[in-house]
Amino acid sequence: MTQTAHPSTPPGKQMLSEQVYAHLRDAIMRGDHPPGSPLKPQDLAKAQGVSLAVVREALVRVVGEGLADRLPNRGFAVPSFSDHRWQEIAEARRTLEPVVLRMAIERGDVDWEARVRAAHHRLVRTPAYTPDEGDYYTDAWAEAHRAFHRTLLEGCGNRALLETFDRLWTQSELARRWSAHRNPGRDGATEHRRLEEAVLHRDADTAAAVLAQHLTSTAAALTDDSSQAT
Repeated sequence: MTQTAHPSTPPGKQMLSEQVYAHLRDAIMRGDHPPGSPLKPQDLAKAQGVSLAVVREALVRVVGEGLADRLPNRGFAVPSFSDHRWQEIAEARRTLEPVVLRMAIERGDVDWEARVRAAHHRLVRTPAYTPDEGDYYTDAWAEAHRAFHRTLLEGCGNRALLETFDRLWTQSELARRWSAHRNPGRDGATEHRRLEEAVLHRDADTAAAVLAQHLTSTAAALTDDSSQAT
């Protein structure tokens, strides 16, 4: 979600805060801070050469995205890698996204259909793996994947629902970055193609069912990996 500066926030401070937030967010997503590790404002401020106030503002933002937890009387920490957390996120996504997709199919216009087709084409044409990134999804594919799923839902026209999707996706992506190695037994490309076809045919029942199964398979893979994480 786009954050706007408070009217009283000096432009220079706002720019610095944005830089620290982006650096911290990327570091968590890369795994520089392992699951469950503390995020100490003093250490982060020293490492970035900024004030505690700037770091705390960045920490509050990553907490709002679900990329960090605020612990009573114990500061901040990266979320622990637990089955329960990811099961809750997966349940929320399976509950929300098929319903929103039905709304998108009902309300979406021709321009939305064109965006869905374009987002799927980009996803298909973006390599999921490259030798320099090993067994993990490439950053480019991860972004194309997010854009495709979000575009599917954008036809609903409800900003509050899309913002909820954004938060849940970010938390799921954190788990994916920690655990998503190659899964030879899963044909994600076919799942995405079936989703696109059902949506463009305005077949809400099939689209919702395919999406629910897609999310179930993703959750199962993350849960399997989290049970092996240390």
